[in-house]
Amino acid sequence: MKVKNLKIEDVCDFVGGSQPPKAEFVNTPRDGYVRLIQTRDYKTDTFPTYIPENSTKKFCDAKDIMIGRYGPPIFQICRGLTGAYNVALLKAKPKKTIDREYLYYFLKQDTVFQYVEKLSARTGGQTGVDLVSLNKYPIRLPEDIKDQKKLAAVLSALDAKIDCNNRINAELEAIAKTLYDYWFVQFNFPDANGKPYKSSGGKMVYNPTLKREIPLGWKNGILGDLILLEYGKGLKADIRTGNGYPVVGSNGVVGYHSEYLVEGPGIVVGRKGTVGAITYIHDHFFPIDTTYYVKPVVEIELRYLKFLMSSVGLEKMNSDSAVPGLNRDAALRTSFAIPPVVVIQKFESKVAAVFSKLHIVQKENQHLTQLRDWLLPMLMNGQVTVE
Repeated sequence: MKVKNLKIEDVCDFVGGSQPPKAEFVNTPRDGYVRLIQTRDYKTDTFPTYIPENSTKKFCDAKDIMIGRYGPPIFQICRGLTGAYNVALLKAKPKKTIDREYLYYFLKQDTVFQYVEKLSARTGGQTGVDLVSLNKYPIRLPEDIKDQKKLAAVLSALDAKIDCNNRINAELEAIAKTLYDYWFVQFNFPDANGKPYKSSGGKMVYNPTLKREIPLGWKNGILGDLILLEYGKGLKADIRTGNGYPVVGSNGVVGYHSEYLVEGPGIVVGRKGTVGAITYIHDHFFPIDTTYYVKPVVEIELRYLKFLMSSVGLEKMNSDSAVPGLNRDAALRTSFAIPPVVVIQKFESKVAAVFSKLHIVQKENQHLTQLRDWLLPMLMNGQVTVE
């Protein structure tokens, strides 16, 4: 395999996004509008924004290489969404004879991230990608694009399996959520005869606090009766490498760390960024400082609690501070209908197998991710070749 040593500026161009006036933003799809993609949208679909299609000329597709310009964390390499993109994102556009997949994986290397992070200046409270420095970064490039494709294909196959597993877990979680909604939202949990309670004529009574009918024997309560929301910890080391336990952010597992462990299983709630996002953690974990972690104050089944917290609209409870985040006091005052313990226990027994499968698939993905991250630099620097 013949290779040549070049610089990033020789293999791609970086195209910045645009920022239409906020007055043109809408939160639901409309004819003639297009999704305005922001960095946060690669983590959550909770806050979609749409703009008139003719208000911008900066578009991307799902396979384009998109880069988060500002941090922390700086230099996030993203893909998977189609639409327009705003000024917080860059598109890495490969030049001729450069395979897009090869470029994507090259940019995802930790060594590239560390180089960008070190040289990018902090202005106005934010760290921004220094494009001048990035363009000078060296790249070892196979001359034949077929060789580029072969190397990228190894990593793509691993990512395809990881994506497949993510879809499996999304479907498993949807199954459990559907059961939760049927039992605790529609009140069709099994009655004494095993039939759906409300649909079978189970008695409903008006609750003046909740201002609606709930099943006989249920009562009203607030989240603060069940839990505390404790602050996560600030990291003192690079979370992209190392061994230890999962570091959990509001978008799920993002790295590893061995200090300040919280005993699992547990629940993490997005405090900043993906506000109100709920993540159930099967193992011991380290909650980062953009999250709260849930500390029960009474004996409560966590799998039930996960779906309860996901159902009460925490993502809408932003504080009024200069840096918006989850309003903890408002969250803990959230009212809901509390079922008898026996109903919660029956739900737990129903979803236990689903959560067990979720855990197995999640573990497989952790191993696949570690294998991909181990192979990535060796494929890029020639230590490993593909025939």
